[in-house]
Amino acid sequence: MSSRPTRGERKQRAAAVSVWSNLSLTGIKLAAGVVTHSVSILSEALHSGLDLIAALMAFLAIRKAREPADADHQFGHGKFESMSGLAESLLILVAVVVILWASVGRLISGETELAQTELGIVVMGISAGVNIFVSRMLFRVARETDSIALEADAWHLRTDVWTSAGVFAGLGIIVAATRLGFVEAHHLDPIIAIGVGVVIAKAALQITGRSWNQLVDRALPASEVERIENLLRDHYPQFAGYHGLRTRQAGSHRYVDLHLVVAGSLPVAEAHALCDHLEADVRRLIPGAEVMIHVEPKRRNE
Repeated sequence: MSSRPTRGERKQRAAAVSVWSNLSLTGIKLAAGVVTHSVSILSEALHSGLDLIAALMAFLAIRKAREPADADHQFGHGKFESMSGLAESLLILVAVVVILWASVGRLISGETELAQTELGIVVMGISAGVNIFVSRMLFRVARETDSIALEADAWHLRTDVWTSAGVFAGLGIIVAATRLGFVEAHHLDPIIAIGVGVVIAKAALQITGRSWNQLVDRALPASEVERIENLLRDHYPQFAGYHGLRTRQAGSHRYVDLHLVVAGSLPVAEAHALCDHLEADVRRLIPGAEVMIHVEPKRRNE
C-alpha cells in the first residue's frame, strides 16, 4: 500500500501540472494570435508565457523550500517560496506594461482588422476551461499546504480565466457586429486587451503585498495571533504570565516564540514539560508552526 504524499510532494506535483498546462496554452494562443492578427489574443499569449515562467519559478522554489535547514540556512529555505511569489507578481506587472503599450499603439495606428476570428474564439474557450481546472487544483493545494508560491501561481491562472473569458466574449461581439456591417467593431479588440491588463495588474499588486510581508518578517495575521493569545490565556493557571510574543512566516512555515514566566520554585522538569505541552497545542492550532518558548522565573516583587 503506497503512503500518502507529503505536503512538499503535493506542492511539487501541483506546480508541475501548472508548468505543462501553461506550456501548451502559450503555444496555442501564440499561433492563434499570429493567424487572427488579434492584439488581445497575442496579449493572452504573452500572459500565458509569463504564467509559464511563473510556474517554473514556483516549481523550483517549492523544490528548494523542501530542503532541510543547513549551516547556511539555519531556519530552513521557506523564504524561497516568498521570493518566488514576489518575482511572479513583478512579471505580471511587466506583462501589463507590454499589453497596454501594444493596445494603445493599435488604437492610435488604427490597425485593428482581424482575420479568422472564430479560431480565436475557440482557443480562448479552451484556455478558460483548462485554466479553471488547473487554478482550482492549485488553490486547493495552496490552501492545504499554505504555499504562497502555489497561491501566486493559482492567481496567475485565475486572472487568465477572467481575461480569456473577456477576450472570448469580445471576439464573439466583434464577429456578430461585423456580420451586421459594423466594421468599426474591430476597434474593440485592443480595448479588450487594455481591460485584460487592468485585471492582471490588480492581482499582481495583491500578490506583491503578501510576498513582501513574508520577506520582511511581518507578524502573522491578527486573527492567528489572537488565537495563540487565547490559547495562552486558557493555560494561565499553569504559569505566572508571558511576554515577548513574536510571530512571522516564511513560505508555508510559521514561526512563534515567546517568554514564559513560571513560579521560581517550579522544578526544571515540570517547566520543560509545560513548554512541550504549550508548543504541541500551538502546533495543533497552527499546523506546521515552529514554536520556541524561553522560560523565566517569576521575580519575588512581581
